Amino acid sequence: MNLIREQQLILQSEKVVVFTGAGMSAESGVPTFRGKDGLWRGRRAEEIATPEFFASSPEEVLEFYRWRRELLKHVELHPGHVALGEWTKKRGSAVSVVTQNVDGLHQKSGCPEVIELHGSIWSEHCQRCQETVEETDAGLCSCGGRFRPSVVWFGESLPEKGWSRATDLMSNADLILVIGTSAVVYPAAGLVSLALKNGAHVLEVNPEPVLEDSAQTICGTAATVLPELLRSPQA
Repeated sequence: MNLIREQQLILQSEKVVVFTGAGMSAESGVPTFRGKDGLWRGRRAEEIATPEFFASSPEEVLEFYRWRRELLKHVELHPGHVALGEWTKKRGSAVSVVTQNVDGLHQKSGCPEVIELHGSIWSEHCQRCQETVEETDAGLCSCGGRFRPSVVWFGESLPEKGWSRATDLMSNADLILVIGTSAVVYPAAGLVSLALKNGAHVLEVNPEPVLEDSAQTICGTAATVLPELLRSPQA
């Protein structure tokens, strides 16, 4: 795999945003909402992960998230995760990770700054008073409200703080490295268009291209491409 030109581009970039989607985690065995593993007890995740379903069947929703967390406890970082974690630590504040994933694997790999657009499966917040706890299965809040997973469900808005930080990063980056996203989940998918509008170069790593023609695509998976791509061309 000859990626010298792409390596030079990354090396010369001063502000880089790594934007990841479900494909980044899928190679570690994490089921995707839209993949063949998206069913749970015959239901689509789009049906379960909604405020309406939680209101009518809270225990079923909580069991779904217990199942997902149990899967994640046995997930191993793939070589792409490891390479990205090591590279972001070396580049420091010059690189930020913006992810649509809720699994915490980027933090596990050591990435210093991770903006989780869709929240985290490892924390919960009260649906009444919004108190957040870094635990799961917290039950009832002191205010009487029920704790729920701190993830963005279908039909909900993205957290304002994370969205504001992500749009700021995208607007000021000179390179966006897009990895494993289908580019169909909005408004998050619109961040790439924002970066292009502001003059950033967009480099996509996906098995098949999904972005517009102005993006440069490296066809392949994160696990196979990133260890080579993020290696210094002088090494």
